Amino acid sequence: MSRISVITGGAGGMGVATARIVGRDHTVVLCDVRKDRLDGAVAALTDVGITPTAVHCDVTDSDAVAALFDTASSLGPIASVIHTAGVSPSMGDAEYVMRTNALGTLNVDEAFYRTAGEGAAIVNVASMAAHMLPEELIPTGQFPRALTDQKAFLADMLSACDIAPEEARSGLAYALSKSFVRWYSTSQAERFNARGLRILSVSPGSTDTEMGRLEEQAGAGAMVADFAVPRWGTAEEMAELLAFCASDRAAYLTGTDILNDGGVVASMRERARVAAEKG
Repeated sequence: MSRISVITGGAGGMGVATARIVGRDHTVVLCDVRKDRLDGAVAALTDVGITPTAVHCDVTDSDAVAALFDTASSLGPIASVIHTAGVSPSMGDAEYVMRTNALGTLNVDEAFYRTAGEGAAIVNVASMAAHMLPEELIPTGQFPRALTDQKAFLADMLSACDIAPEEARSGLAYALSKSFVRWYSTSQAERFNARGLRILSVSPGSTDTEMGRLEEQAGAGAMVADFAVPRWGTAEEMAELLAFCASDRAAYLTGTDILNDGGVVASMRERARVAAEKG
């Protein structure tokens, strides 16, 4: 029986690029909230000899996520989940961003925890934004509430966004939501390991995808030309890392976040250090 790899956000540039790699030796279940784009992704993969099973799924809907995993499990044992589904600050208000990125991750990962068998891995997509906020702005103490009371957690996170002007709250919600993804992917490693599962996250920098380009004139996208590697990352570069992290070759890798940002965060920190010395 074929091993199954589930890719959420499967109609996006990073999702399709990852499917092209893992689809070489896994049966791919491709999920996305955008039905028309999902059909296009399936057609593109079919053209290169990969025939994915498509599931129209909104990751913020826990029942829909449960149905996604039921479908995947019916095809064979789940070997990996690569959770690329998410939204950027330009795509909605703070609540929409937080619900999609933070609660969507929680729904997918908890379904994976309940469903997958020993040896399986889940790789979440965080962001370099999770490495850029000052620690004092991240309400880490409230993050565990997501596991017991999603409504209270969401209220806490939106309250944390209120320190920003209204026009900046979706950007702050994005950074906080990805900080949650990073926290969850590390804090839950011991719990997942007790069931023989791996969990980790990858934090991409500015990536040349449709969603990434929405931030080209603002936020992280505006930084690219001025830092260590003065270009955007490609979907294929991110996909190679995601596929490796989900594979058996990375069997010792869990409970961590891998920053893949072309050195932007490293440059920022070094420049801040030098400026402080001069100041």
